[in-house]
Amino acid sequence: MTELTLGKALGAGLRRAMEDDEKIVLLGEDIGRLGGVFRITDGLLDTFGAARVIDTPLAESGIVGTAVGLAMRGYRPVVEIQFDGFVYPAFDQIVSQVAKLHYRTQGAVKMPITIRIPWAGGIGAAEHHSESPEAYFVHTAGLRVVAVSNPQDAYVCLRQAIASDDPVIFFEPKRLYHSKGEVDLDASLADAPPMGLARVARQGTDATIVTYGAMVGTAMDAAEAAEDEGRSLEVIDLRSLSPIDYDTVCASVRRTGRVVVAHEASREAGVAAEVIASITEKCFTWLEAAPLRVTGHDIPYPPAKLERHHLPDLDRILDAVDRVMDEPRSMTGAER
Repeated sequence: MTELTLGKALGAGLRRAMEDDEKIVLLGEDIGRLGGVFRITDGLLDTFGAARVIDTPLAESGIVGTAVGLAMRGYRPVVEIQFDGFVYPAFDQIVSQVAKLHYRTQGAVKMPITIRIPWAGGIGAAEHHSESPEAYFVHTAGLRVVAVSNPQDAYVCLRQAIASDDPVIFFEPKRLYHSKGEVDLDASLADAPPMGLARVARQGTDATIVTYGAMVGTAMDAAEAAEDEGRSLEVIDLRSLSPIDYDTVCASVRRTGRVVVAHEASREAGVAAEVIASITEKCFTWLEAAPLRVTGHDIPYPPAKLERHHLPDLDRILDAVDRVMDEPRSMTGAER
């Protein structure tokens, strides 16, 4: 095992994938000589050359369009969108072409494209640099959507995404790029958990917290705080947002009878709404209380100095746990 930051684990995953398959090509703004804004691709240009690590113009639609052409010719392109808010110029290419070509050709044309997106808030960035657009892509049939939360998953899941014949939107929580963890650099994809499998990050018996990305750490903090009060919370890291591993989620909910779903994105029509609807359909007779959401607010992403009020925090999650446990406290009564 090697201790790496999440960012370094992603870079190591890209390097390993490119060593294993010469058809893998990287595309993105400033990913070559600079190594990317977050230095994820640092050193790859020197190793693999400018024909495989390609600095593109500042044109996201053109970048993804180029990836489509490469995929149709047998390559496995990996696109870096520099920041989450910059993906919208490429939205039409992604939902109209990337997500549909395999279906339209009755399986004749595969789209093995991985679109890496530094994602979500918590770093005090400028406008358009901290967005949570995952619900758009989860709603789009034909796309896999993955959101990692730790260096080991970053290393393995990125390699799995690149090896997949399906297009994958790969969300990387940018506020965790410098967080460290143990990584097995010799991990075999054949032995790794499937990319679509959720992870039980912490076992518990009283209530389940379902979340993903950087919010996994917040949920783990909430579970530790609750333990001091004699409560046992289970934390589920979804890892895959499309498809969602409802077998793991529902097994947890059936054990605990109570569930809170948390994410940074806006509340309205967010991933939490879909998860709660599915849990209610699948686990209704096991539920001891109505499931609750803890999310970002239904506003454009706020300025950096205000984002702490937008991001779900420890207090908001613990308040939701109080409510599903039917033990209301100070924050009860406010819409969350």
